[in-house]
Amino acid sequence: MTSETSGDRKALVVRGGWEGHQPVVITELFLPFLRARGFTVRTSGTLDVYADAELLAATDLVVQCWSMGEITAEQSAGLTAAVRAGTGLAGWHGGIVDSFRGDVGYQLLTGGQFLMHPPGFSDHTVTPTREHDAHPVIAGLGPFQVHTEKYWMLTDPLIDVLATTEFAADEDRARPVTMPAVWTRTWGAGRVFVSAIGHKPDDFDVPEVRTLTERGLLWASR
Repeated sequence: MTSETSGDRKALVVRGGWEGHQPVVITELFLPFLRARGFTVRTSGTLDVYADAELLAATDLVVQCWSMGEITAEQSAGLTAAVRAGTGLAGWHGGIVDSFRGDVGYQLLTGGQFLMHPPGFSDHTVTPTREHDAHPVIAGLGPFQVHTEKYWMLTDPLIDVLATTEFAADEDRARPVTMPAVWTRTWGAGRVFVSAIGHKPDDFDVPEVRTLTERGLLWASR
């Protein structure tokens, strides 16, 4: 099922998968923002759109919120080819890094894969990196606090890490670890934006979270 509104650029919002991440509720938070920035917004509750080469070629930005689930080889190849050709890809939390766990090509595209998080929600600090402090996604932002899940991930060394969070040493980990929390990457002519933050709608009530997510959507777009 799809719906569409009018604008100059085209955004495709693909939402579904595990309902615990509230894919419709949370993506709806960003549709007015995209429309206000001049995007035609089309939503899809099926991954079949990734096999539509003509549609993706005409799309400037794919916003994905699809946790877990399975993607076919044709759908995965279609999304990857579209990004390589210049279509942007953006998302947050499990909707982009806990998707299609069996598809290595998809993980190479996004630059990271969720592995675990400590039980429940925790108060923790997200810190923009000095190396990329002038990047338009995080420019002017300082460290900020969130109360949500803290993701442990495997990440690609070719991503540009824009913000991190810390895991203390414990019975399983002999030393503290700095973990990527927000990153960007390029894939051919396309751009990819990922944020680990966004398990629940009120995560985006934190001004810095909302700001960097909105900026990330714009940055990733063609």
